[in-house]
Amino acid sequence: MTQIMPALSNFQHSSETYINREISLLEFHKRVLAQAKDESHPLLERLNFLIIFSRNLDEFFEIRVAGLMKQIDFNTITTAPDGIPNEVVLQQISENTHLAIEDQYQTLNEVLLPKLRSFGIRFIQFNDILEKHKDWIKHYFFKQVQPVITPISLDPSHPFPRLVNKSLNFIVTLEGKDAFGRQIELAIVPAPRSLPRVVRLPNELTNGEEHYILLSAIIQQHIDDLFPGMSATGCYQFRVTRNADLTLAEDVDDLAVALKDELSSRRFGRAVRLEIAKNCPNSINKYLLEKFDLDPQHLYPVNGPVNITRLFANFEIPELRFKPFQPIIPKLLRNPHQIFDVLSKRDILLHHPFDSFTPVINLLKEAAQDPNVLAIKQTLYRSGPDSEIVQVLAEAARNGKEVTAIIELRARFDEESNIIVANLLQEAGAVVVYGIVGYKTHAKMILIVRRESDKLKRYVHLGTGNYHAGNAKMYTDYGLLTTDVDICEDVHKIFQELTGMGRMVKLKKLFHAPFTLHAQLLQLIEQEIIHAKAGKKARIIIKVNALTEPQLIAALYRASQAGVKVDLIIRSICCLKPQVAGLSENITVRSIVGRFLEHTRVYYFYNNGEDQLYCASADWMGRNLFSRVETCFPIEDKKLRKQIIEDGLLSYLKDNMRAWELDANDQWHALQPSQGKAPYIAQQHLMDKRIITPTA
Repeated sequence: MTQIMPALSNFQHSSETYINREISLLEFHKRVLAQAKDESHPLLERLNFLIIFSRNLDEFFEIRVAGLMKQIDFNTITTAPDGIPNEVVLQQISENTHLAIEDQYQTLNEVLLPKLRSFGIRFIQFNDILEKHKDWIKHYFFKQVQPVITPISLDPSHPFPRLVNKSLNFIVTLEGKDAFGRQIELAIVPAPRSLPRVVRLPNELTNGEEHYILLSAIIQQHIDDLFPGMSATGCYQFRVTRNADLTLAEDVDDLAVALKDELSSRRFGRAVRLEIAKNCPNSINKYLLEKFDLDPQHLYPVNGPVNITRLFANFEIPELRFKPFQPIIPKLLRNPHQIFDVLSKRDILLHHPFDSFTPVINLLKEAAQDPNVLAIKQTLYRSGPDSEIVQVLAEAARNGKEVTAIIELRARFDEESNIIVANLLQEAGAVVVYGIVGYKTHAKMILIVRRESDKLKRYVHLGTGNYHAGNAKMYTDYGLLTTDVDICEDVHKIFQELTGMGRMVKLKKLFHAPFTLHAQLLQLIEQEIIHAKAGKKARIIIKVNALTEPQLIAALYRASQAGVKVDLIIRSICCLKPQVAGLSENITVRSIVGRFLEHTRVYYFYNNGEDQLYCASADWMGRNLFSRVETCFPIEDKKLRKQIIEDGLLSYLKDNMRAWELDANDQWHALQPSQGKAPYIAQQHLMDKRIITPTA
């Protein structure tokens, strides 16, 4: 433990009590990168973790680093609780990221690619081209590449081009004169985005093995052919990352139109990172930094391809992948035609991806076709136009049901897809509402109204994750199916709140942001503090994706000082410092990084032996609690509550193979089984449990 901290009577956040959120998020990305080096994962899964790290890092720069740079550009004084100046945070990010990227490419070049070659899988870069490849490459270049490529010389009549965010480009040094007698020294060659980044070589060149050549290698091999009569003396690939955050005024007349306008600007936002081939001369590096208005700390030389996220082909070798797992459909829900009868008698809990997402889709399918169903209301945060759920909602509208869809157009990087979904549903006859300007609709709710015996009955689904069938196979999430009268009434009121006008509604069982959730969480923590001070057992277990909200962190510190045992299972960002003497010695923080992306939000309070358990759509972040519409719902059925406590919380606290723990010095450590302890992986345990008891 570090130094003893003072009591929190006059508590103020600082770098001593609050971890910077950007640094914490970067640490999560590094935990993902560590999976690429973990030999217990199958080889192609390790490669996939490397790609996920690249994607995560892209978004980190597009949003988080871009935000810091924007604040610096406008001389904005930081208001972050840690109090660290933006310039210092940006420098720390640069130092840590340079080390992480060096580690990433070393893992790729020295570990993963050699291991792939041992299985007959080879990725051919420019320096790997053999004589036997050249005729095929030449043919492919002139037939498939040259007709769509556009080299751009850099001279007074051709200024430096606007290059699209994250596009692959080459800067070429030239000697000689062009067709007009001009002495051209530099040119830019954008790689066509319509072309695949890797191309499989024919079997006759590979003895039937899986050999892929990179598009960048094909272009480099024939770079001279793009400049007839001139000589290319150097060719260096690079990629610029730009600010991709969208800023919308709160007084827009039409949110969809405003978003379309903003989406076009995302491709050409302010540059925030420059990746370039490691062998590029310093003079070229300086030239590009100047053109993109970047400091040297934003330059990232890489020893390999600059666009890893688009590189690797979708080949399959089963023994190099995770063992296939088939989610189960709970026995009670296997006959979709009985789903209304089942839900009338009991609540059903689904734990994805261990339980199939199919029952949620089946519920909507039955509702779309059932003549007794009058209305369907649903929130949609991330659901593409090809989503089965979207198609079913459209069918329901065409069948004469009153379908209302609350579509959050501003779900980051899904904005364009959500606009298409909105148009599709409107054309089918559904009522589409875009939510509340200034507050993202992040709640996950379905409400079905059905006529039964001359009365109207409500059926509800509440979830911790999005209505996206693909995500339900990769993300861990909870979904509750219920006909509880009070919960259904609460959901009905929230839909009214979202589609109509009026004052905040009072709910019976649900907490909802931005109104009651934050205050209720503080009250639940305070309840445990009171029990602890009275000498009673007190415990809190929280499982969320991120913890950043200062008042909740302060409350958890007070709980620790009062003697409450606090276990936090935080996937990514954690700004709380655990295990600090006098401050948080009763708090543990762990992160699970494994086969599935941990996404459940579960809040547990011991409550003097009367367990209180909630699932929610909200993380413990300021944006979730004050700037989004979120729902938090109680799990009241004792059997379901026990199931979540055991499978969703205690099981993860036992994990000693995929868990990382945060110490008092802000360092994360991968756990290993202690002497005498058997290896335990929570996600594997939950998969095995379904296989062992398939009729559950």
